[in-house]
This record gives sequence, structure tokens and C-alpha cells, in this order.
Amino acid sequence: MLPGSWQWTFAGSEEDSGLGGTCVNVGCIPKKLMHQAALLGQALTDSRKFGWEYNQQVKHNWETMTEAIQNHIGSLTRGCRRALREKAVAHVNSCGEFVEHHKIKATNGKGQETYYTAAKFVIATGERPRYLGIQGDKEYCITSDDLFSLPYCPGATLVVGASPAALECAGFLAGLGLEVTVMVRSQLLRGFDQEMAEKVGSSMQQLGVRFLRKFVPVEVQQLEKGSPGKLKVVAQSTEGTEMIEGLYNTVLLAIGRDSCTKKIGLEKIGVKVNEKTGKVPVNDVEQSSVPYVYAVGDVVEGKPELTPVAVQAGKLLARRLFGGRLEKCDYINAPTVVFTPLEYGCCGYAEEKAVEVYRKENLEVYHTLFWPLEWTVARRDSNTCYAKIICSKFDNDRVIGFHVLGPKAGEITQGFAAAMKCGLTKQLLDDTIGIHPTCAEVFTTLEITKSSGLDITQKGC
Repeated sequence: MLPGSWQWTFAGSEEDSGLGGTCVNVGCIPKKLMHQAALLGQALTDSRKFGWEYNQQVKHNWETMTEAIQNHIGSLTRGCRRALREKAVAHVNSCGEFVEHHKIKATNGKGQETYYTAAKFVIATGERPRYLGIQGDKEYCITSDDLFSLPYCPGATLVVGASPAALECAGFLAGLGLEVTVMVRSQLLRGFDQEMAEKVGSSMQQLGVRFLRKFVPVEVQQLEKGSPGKLKVVAQSTEGTEMIEGLYNTVLLAIGRDSCTKKIGLEKIGVKVNEKTGKVPVNDVEQSSVPYVYAVGDVVEGKPELTPVAVQAGKLLARRLFGGRLEKCDYINAPTVVFTPLEYGCCGYAEEKAVEVYRKENLEVYHTLFWPLEWTVARRDSNTCYAKIICSKFDNDRVIGFHVLGPKAGEITQGFAAAMKCGLTKQLLDDTIGIHPTCAEVFTTLEITKSSGLDITQKGC
């Protein structure tokens, strides 16, 4: 929350995950590091094809990995605390709640209350993992938040959900050599380009991840205690009465997150909140229904739930409020990546959304499968990686959607996102000299359109 002129004072919501929030403590940072751990395992497998010889058994130590990751997270949170001090920002480690207009009550862990008044406030309380609401879920299941500091290897794991977090966790667990099953209620990666989402799923199946589609858990039973123990999951089909059972060591829930807005007194000052999601509707300058209350981050309704988006929105909001600037956050061209074993990066519109906004006849979609050079000697599949751009025909073939499934997709997408902010067109891509041999250069040689129906499979270099 933001009181006063230049000094920012932070009060936690009903639950506080620590300085740095979800991203640093239980999100982007530990997730990317565990993803890297899994990629190193794949690199070991590939290395034999490149001449590396080793006879000793190679195995992964979960405890070593989690200890190193938690140590790094600790250093980041200490860095956040130091940065706040250097900027003369008071950090109030308390639960904040509006008690009346322009006034909040902050209650610390000892129950001590302090009151603050301010001209303006920013709500940035984030979200917490959602549970299923079935027998045994809170007693025996963990969430993605718990996984990154789990003190023991989870063993055979059922991941419930099809969100980015669900697929990312399933991916790196499989990459570490664990047996992984993903239970999906409906579609993979809701809100993302669905052609790309299905390709992500197929690439995970190639690595041994099992998918149970159109099922939801209805009960979780503990059969054996332990670290991990043994659980039985009963699930029901979403399309009928079929019931199935499965045995797992760990059940990980990644079915979404709920906004932390219910216990901070928004109703007392009249801030409108979506009753179903708990999210705060805002205008194009992040202003809520109460003019002096703003919101940024995952609690905002209808905006991408991404840390860099929250950071950018908050930065621009501060500049508008106190720096006389006018720039607003661009929520459309917000690049992101899903850190599945084979990464999926995107920026701009999903193909379905582009069709909805621009109409299919006004679009041209260029696409191709591609074979990374590093995969050739390793004898990995030549038709798994995929690149696609969506262009607006009547806007000089401007690129309005960028999608790539392949190694280091996040690094590739970041660069092209900057180009899209500058008005990237298909002709500009064609005029760009590619760096050879890289995966990113495929975007400088795209020729085949979806409308042509021509074959895009790769048969050689």
C-alpha cells in the first residue's frame, strides 16, 4: 500500500510469502532453477552422443538441489530488504486492512495494531494456491508453493491442473526421473494459443509424462505415512460417471490461485471486487472504483498474471502519480514463456484471439516445424519444435502474434517482443539476416502459410 508522497510503506495481506512475493519465494525463481536441473539431466543423456564417456551411475539428489535453491532465495529476499532500506522505504511486516476511507489498520504477528493514513493506496496483495474442496485435499495434498521447499523427493507424483505452473512442475519432475501423471479437467494452458498448448502436451508425453484428460479428483486417501507416503486418488470423468483410481506418493495441486482481497477491508471503502474471483476491476491507469485506490499485479481483473507485468505496471503508475509522466502499461504485447521441458514462448495474440479480434480472412499465419542443430547428433525428434507468427494483412503484415516451441524459447521471445513493440512486420523479418545456426533464425526464413496447406515437416538440415 502507498501512503504519503514519495515514501512507500508495504503492509502484507492476510498471508505473507516474504519479500519478493510469489516470484522470488515460490514462483519464477525456484521454478526456473528446477527446470534447469531437469535440463542438465537431459544434457547428460545427449552428451554420450557427443563423445562423453562415463561409467559411474549418475543420480539426482533432491535435498542438495532444494537446499541450494532455498539458499539463493534467501539471498534475494535479503537483497530486497537492503534495497528498501537504501531507498528509505519502511517495510511493515503486518496484515493490512482498511478500516475507513484513507485509513488502514496493520496487525503484526503479536497482535499489535498500528494505524496509517494516506492520500493514495496501491493494492498488490497477489494470490494464493487454490484447493479442490474435496475430502483429503488439504490434509494430504501439496501445492506448487510447497514443492520448491519440499524436504524430500516427492516420488511418483500426480499433478492436478493444466495451468503453466502445473505443466512446468510436471515437466521438471519428469526430467528429474520421477514418474509423473497430469490430471486435466478440460484443456491445457487455458487462455494460451491452443495449437501451441497441445504441442506442449505432446512434447511432454514424449518425455514420459502421462496425461489423464477429462477427469477430476473427488477424494484423496492416505494409505501410508512417510516422506513421501502413499496416497490413493479417486477421480471421476467430466463427461460421464466413469470412476478411476490411482496410487501416488505425492499429489500436487496446481489448479489456479485465489486473490488475497477478502480480508483487507475493501468493502468498507466501496472498492468493487469480482465476487467470484476476488479480483479488482481497474481502468487503463490501474485505478479502482474508488479513485484514490489503485491495484497492480495478479489481483487485477483481466490482466496477465506475470511478475514483469506487475513490475512494469507499478513502475509506470508511480511515474504517473509522482513524476508527471503519462505512459500506460501495454498488456497486449506482454511476452511470456512456459518453462516446460521444451519451452513455449509467446507474445501478442493467440491465434484464436486474433481471429476473434481481426477476423480470419484478415490474417496470414506463417509457420514451420524446425530441428535444432543440437538435436541432430543427439538424435532427438526432428519435428517437435515449432514456430508461428500471426500477421495482420491490412496493417502491412504487422506481426500481432509470436509463438515458438523449442529450446531457450524464453530468450528467443524476449528479443522479438522488443521488435513487436517497434511495429515488427513480416517484411522486416524477411529483411533481417539470421544468425546461423540458431533456433531464432527460423523466423527470418518463414515462407509457408497455414492457408497454403503445404507440408512443414523437416526432412534434413
